[in-house]
Amino acid sequence: MKRNSKMAAPVFAALACLLWPAITACLPNQIADEDAIQWDAICPIVYPVDQSASDHGVHYLFYGNGFFINSDGYVLTAAHVLSQLHGGQPHILLRPSAAVPRIVPATLVAIDREHDVAVLRITPNPFVGNYKVSSLPLSYDRPLRGQTVLTTALLPSKPRDAYTLNATIETRSWGEVLDSEFSQLDKGKGETELFLFNHDIILGQSGAPVTSSGSHEVVGLVEGQWLGHDTLAIATAEQHTLGAILPIHYAIALLQQKHIAWHTSSADSEHPENSREQGKGFSPPAALSLVPAAYPSQSLFGGEVVLDALVDSSGRLADIKVVRGESPFLDKTLVAVHTWTFLPARNDGQVVETRIGIAFQFPQPYVPPRTATAHNYEDESADSPERNSAERGALPIVTVEPEYPSGTDVHGGVILSADISEQGRLDSVKVLRGLDPLTPAAIAALRQWHFAPGKRAGANANAPVIVAFTFTRPVVVVRAQASRSSQ
Repeated sequence: MKRNSKMAAPVFAALACLLWPAITACLPNQIADEDAIQWDAICPIVYPVDQSASDHGVHYLFYGNGFFINSDGYVLTAAHVLSQLHGGQPHILLRPSAAVPRIVPATLVAIDREHDVAVLRITPNPFVGNYKVSSLPLSYDRPLRGQTVLTTALLPSKPRDAYTLNATIETRSWGEVLDSEFSQLDKGKGETELFLFNHDIILGQSGAPVTSSGSHEVVGLVEGQWLGHDTLAIATAEQHTLGAILPIHYAIALLQQKHIAWHTSSADSEHPENSREQGKGFSPPAALSLVPAAYPSQSLFGGEVVLDALVDSSGRLADIKVVRGESPFLDKTLVAVHTWTFLPARNDGQVVETRIGIAFQFPQPYVPPRTATAHNYEDESADSPERNSAERGALPIVTVEPEYPSGTDVHGGVILSADISEQGRLDSVKVLRGLDPLTPAAIAALRQWHFAPGKRAGANANAPVIVAFTFTRPVVVVRAQASRSSQ
């Protein structure tokens, strides 16, 4: 979290002293194999103060954590960790197999400051050298509410006076995912989705991996600069401290943009693209990693956005055409879809570009129960350029808003994928991202939508469409709860 820089060092030092007796700082060959892989993948982000070693080793400044994602020497970390270097070259602390830790330089490969993620590469590659290193697999599944996650980080035992020969503290912190919220991490930029969990972030944990307790895959990074607007209220209600997780989604988007491979838990592939069946005929693009859009805080009446976008050969969205939608809903939507990634379409096993329809709906935040609102765009869409284009995705022409379930104030996103026939009929619905109890309401509403079919080479064709619903808490329910809590 954001702290006063003058207070950070002494607080960190005191915290390290308190933690030291309770935390085992043992070498990787003294712990279980599974833990060894975890620790060998984590690397502190540092900067050497001196070029020559003293009796204590090389003196360095410590900034945060990163972790290896593949055997080519690529490292993920939080962008704000690097910003503390003020343009200086980042370094990482590595442990040779039979020697004292060494400080090696890292090259910045890619950075997304808006979503606070950065990619480094270590050269020469430590995986072909004599270092104790490993990589962690990334997960495409978002952590669910109530799911247990593990944060692991390496911290110097003497943060204000760190040397390579000093002991390193290995911290393990279990937490439960409580909620999600959107936050503006970079001033003046778009909002980023974060997951909140019941763990207080300590100084130095930023950029460390957060893994699922079930799959042991990385679901996010520790977001140490976050300070949410509702932090105090949520923490008081839940009676515990809160930390934030940056979903691995934003890292996957940056990696795919730069054509950098990453590990998954699948034994047969480093990149999910390789695991897709090479069938005959046309295979539409498949969603790989998606996030919803933030609900505009200033809106009380809901809105809709419809896009017709090209999924290019790398699986990224390009040539995004706005069919319908206005600010502020369009702004929130474009921020979200620019991070979406897909497995690209294939025709007879060959990667091809194709267009896909995307719809975002922001239902009106009224107290339940209420009558579902329908929107008919058939007349105004009849002569639109997208409707008559030789290449386009399936597009909704009649939409229905979900009926918000009574007895709840849950908020968040539900993302569905629907198969639309060449006659414009909705054939099937798949849940890409669910949120109980809102998912059934979203599916029921989508089954009432009507579509104009997609087109390929000028002919009507079967096509998928992705529909994202963003629910906000009903205004009346929130006010009623606030009134009760104040009594």
